[in-house]
Amino acid sequence: MNINRLPKDDKTNGWSAILPKRSPKPALQGDVSADWIVLGAGYAGLAAARRLAENCPDQHIALIEAGQAGENASGRNSGFGIDLPHNVGSSLDELEGSHRFMRLARMAIEHVEETVTSHDIACDWARHGKYHTAVSPRGTKDVLEPFVKELEALKEPYSWIEGDELRAKLGSDHFTAAVYTPGCVLMNPAALTRGLADNLPANVTLYENSPVIEARFENGVQFTTPGGTVRAPKLIMAANGFSEQFGFFPRRFLHLVAHASLSRRLTEAEQRAFGVQAPWGLTPVNAFAGITMRYTNDHRILIRQGLSYCPNQRVTASEQAMVKRRHKRLFDQRFPMLPDVGMEHTWSGIVCLSRNGAPGFGQLAPNIWSAVCQNAVGVTKGTFGGILAADMATGRDNPLIADMQSLGAPELLPRRPFLDLGVRTRFQWELWTNRHEA
Repeated sequence: MNINRLPKDDKTNGWSAILPKRSPKPALQGDVSADWIVLGAGYAGLAAARRLAENCPDQHIALIEAGQAGENASGRNSGFGIDLPHNVGSSLDELEGSHRFMRLARMAIEHVEETVTSHDIACDWARHGKYHTAVSPRGTKDVLEPFVKELEALKEPYSWIEGDELRAKLGSDHFTAAVYTPGCVLMNPAALTRGLADNLPANVTLYENSPVIEARFENGVQFTTPGGTVRAPKLIMAANGFSEQFGFFPRRFLHLVAHASLSRRLTEAEQRAFGVQAPWGLTPVNAFAGITMRYTNDHRILIRQGLSYCPNQRVTASEQAMVKRRHKRLFDQRFPMLPDVGMEHTWSGIVCLSRNGAPGFGQLAPNIWSAVCQNAVGVTKGTFGGILAADMATGRDNPLIADMQSLGAPELLPRRPFLDLGVRTRFQWELWTNRHEA
């Protein structure tokens, strides 16, 4: 089959723009044979390839990436390694079972943290925790108070912060209250993805800038790229929403786009005016109306706001210019003491969701397994999905596989254009009904 839609790097990712230049691994050239193919070098693909190398030390794994590590969705997120369940909006289902999610997420965080430490990956990895914030009393009552009850039932540590104390922590009086939890990791996601890609085991070969343009699933798997072909008897699919192009999970995925901006570095005088010393990360009680923000180690402020339906997985330059202006207005509303700070970088990232919040995980054919659809929590869900897909594929006994399987499979979606109308209508309803959290 021919692959008609490929990932596209528009060279706007701010997380990578502030990093030193990196030389990508060579593209696939000629005819290559391997024991395994892993498609996609995001969090799921990198974790799957590393685990396969561990489980099968005498076998060769070919990791195929359409672009460059850190430049697609895994390097464009907000840089949160989430260890606790949190709401992503009242119209979207999150993983059921807090204990199950915590086991999976914390396994993933420990796995990545061990790799970051052992290879000295410079990605600002730190367990700074995060603030789950409400703008309005309604958001506090409807979301934060139930969240606290769940944390107490789980015997998880937290702090309730409001008023002047919250203003001192975040440098803004825009928020009514927040629940701080200490286990979340913050990082530069592009630097993390680059570092994971550059420190793979010896029996993994990463081919970057190698988009698959043709796929055959006869007598194993054969992928054709502009420079050559790669063949293997077994495949782990980790191309997230693009797995549809290969015939997997038809009419199962919603493609959304999220927009982010990163400010320039604050001057010393601006840092004093801001008055905040420690880096922080902030998630809103409603992902549609609210804003995700970060204050980074190098004194920049990230704003991620604007979640919209994007079935063609493409964003235009004019859309990004409009987003940049909107983000500057939102920044000024929250940080009036920093009027001269501009948005240095603005970019977009494609998010893959299922209707019921279930991952695209498991065995798809006798020789094909998948770890796709992370439902907007890519660092942890992608990592544990990739690890467990590799364990399942190699027959490694891992009790967490049962946790993954219990999450179910992505539900079938209505056909277009009915799907488009329904999703856009629901998004407008979410924005309207949660406007108090803007």
